[in-house]
Amino acid sequence: MTQEIIINPVTRIEGHGKITIYLADDGSVADAKFHVTQLRGFEKFAEGRPFHEMPSLMARICGICPVSHLIASAKACDALLGVRIPPVAAALRRVMNLAQIAQSHALSFFYLSAPDLLLGMDSDPSQRNLFGMLAANPQLARDGVTLRQTGQQIIELLGGKRIHPGWLVPGGVSEPLSAEKRDKILAMLPNAIAITQQAIHWFKSILPRFSEEISVFANFPTLHMGMVDRRGNLETYDGYLRIVDADGNVVEDRMTPEDYLDLIEEAAEPHSFLKSPYYKPRGYADGMFRVGPLSRLLVADQISTPLANAELQAFRQIPERQSSFYFHLARLIEILHAWEEIQRVLNTPDILSDHVRAYAEPNAFEGIGISEAPRGTLMHHYKIDKNGLITHVNLIIATGHNNLAMNAGVKQVAQRFVHGARLSEGMLNRVEAVIRTFDPCLSCSTHAIGQMPLHIQLIAPNGEVLDEIAR
Repeated sequence: MTQEIIINPVTRIEGHGKITIYLADDGSVADAKFHVTQLRGFEKFAEGRPFHEMPSLMARICGICPVSHLIASAKACDALLGVRIPPVAAALRRVMNLAQIAQSHALSFFYLSAPDLLLGMDSDPSQRNLFGMLAANPQLARDGVTLRQTGQQIIELLGGKRIHPGWLVPGGVSEPLSAEKRDKILAMLPNAIAITQQAIHWFKSILPRFSEEISVFANFPTLHMGMVDRRGNLETYDGYLRIVDADGNVVEDRMTPEDYLDLIEEAAEPHSFLKSPYYKPRGYADGMFRVGPLSRLLVADQISTPLANAELQAFRQIPERQSSFYFHLARLIEILHAWEEIQRVLNTPDILSDHVRAYAEPNAFEGIGISEAPRGTLMHHYKIDKNGLITHVNLIIATGHNNLAMNAGVKQVAQRFVHGARLSEGMLNRVEAVIRTFDPCLSCSTHAIGQMPLHIQLIAPNGEVLDEIAR
């Protein structure tokens, strides 16, 4: 009879999930599944709302990456308006999105994953957290706090709030940047750049300790998808989608938002509320692909900022760069790029212009907005009626894009480290840790397809089950 090991909940991730490991009779791992057990359903909540409310409404999907949803939603609304937003508004949106990516990456690397990296996968779980890090390496812990704080302060200076700012609106942003705020942001960046470079150096120094994990942390060939600019450089706000294979060959290039309907299909699995997108021409599940910081580095030709580009070239010399363990390094490289790019944008001559919003009535009944969130490509697709009310919403979240790869990664790690006859906490922590490499955001990504399972029990005071119903 098949035995099961259940890890519930998966710790140090955003949201609620569990892992089931299925053991064969000899104790070896036959299969493993990552279950996303929560439901949000924002697609249905939005129906009937005025389209101009969508950016602020969609930001409420998540408290970790609200800016990402603001960006994609505002771009979808721009498409409904049929306007080209002022260039300064696009530049300011870009800055906020970069600050969001930097602060979220800092949270993932320093708060959620660095305890494993600093203290070891087999360390005492009561110490394997930010407080344990603070005791073992106070400077590393403080640096993580500083980087996240820097990103959040930039968001607050631009939008008025660190979480759920209402500054991004259909047609642009609600108010221009002042010289005082610009100078405050620029003053933060040299220290942030130096700290990020130190973190990259530290991470590279510990890599030899994790050769076994690198070899099996979702280390298999897949497609990769990410955004690039017209020159093929790494892009996070507005560009073309590109898909490459495991060898770096371009499979799809210069894809526009409208192209996603022809290339990306979504499947539903009974074990999870999280949808499983795949590359339609290859079918399910051969069309598995990954998104996020690792994939963005793999699809880009270059990075437009010099320090980050130098790190990209060094990254390309790593033989096993397909391993999802290198999501960690990719996050640090993207943080470095974010600070450099924010610095460049804020030093452009027109950044203080007060022309930051285009006004219009809806000129289209359908709009699609795509941008790069910290965890990968984020897609918002809206339809409206003649009164501007939302009739249909489809959201494809970065975590969803990675669902097939996360499940395959859980199985790969479990088959290497887990055996039913000699279980240890460190074995199971490695199974969780491969999920952490993807940094899933489950609150963002969960939706219902079809009829949700339901199980209700009527229980007497003595614990006896009097009646139950299930669907």
